[in-house]
Amino acid sequence: MAKQTCMGAMMKCSFGMAPSSLVVLPTNRVLTSSMPAANIMDHVPMLNIMPFGMCQSLANPMVASATAAALGVLTPLPCIPMTMAPWVVGAPTVLLANMPSLNDSAKLMCNWGGVISINMPGQQTHEIP
Repeated sequence: MAKQTCMGAMMKCSFGMAPSSLVVLPTNRVLTSSMPAANIMDHVPMLNIMPFGMCQSLANPMVASATAAALGVLTPLPCIPMTMAPWVVGAPTVLLANMPSLNDSAKLMCNWGGVISINMPGQQTHEIP
């Protein structure tokens, strides 16, 4: 079974150079292991999803222009997450604030082509389907 994800979960992006921590505001009013539990709507850039160090995606216009200026040598630039869609799939049978709860097998797509996954859910006690 998957673990329930909460504040402090560690994430990685397929185009990022460093891990990042999930920020979950206590608006859902549900705690798991004394931390605010996340649902699939906790995907807002720079509020829930913090930067992943440097971005290496050529779909990112800033990286593409810096790479073109360097005559085709990949030039990573600071990550600015662009996560406009919610997490996929979550746990549809466990609802938090009328939205599926976030489990550690969910994925989040960045508009720059990166796939964000959860490495460590922030707690190890509670499991959800």
